[in-house]
Amino acid sequence: MGFVVKPFPMTKETIENRRKRLIFRSWHRGTREMDLIMGSFADAHVLSMDIPALDHFEELLNTPDPDVYDWISGQKPVPANLLTPVLATLMEFANKPRPIQIAT
Repeated sequence: MGFVVKPFPMTKETIENRRKRLIFRSWHRGTREMDLIMGSFADAHVLSMDIPALDHFEELLNTPDPDVYDWISGQKPVPANLLTPVLATLMEFANKPRPIQIAT
């Protein structure tokens, strides 16, 4: 007599949990530079993003660090199909001058 393995029922992720997950992923990308850029951006913007913007941001998080960094730094042009308002806001955010904080 065998047993039947039933698939675990998928639950719908709440938008709050999705935002938390995306913020966490933003801070844990793999390279410190991109952790700082994406994590800081996520902290500043993810909580106010609607579902389509979250979809675009998640697509960016699935893109390799070197590609996103090259686009942000202007070393390579952004492919037209990936130039979304979220990426444009990220690029503006990453290139905005900020005051230097010196530890005392």
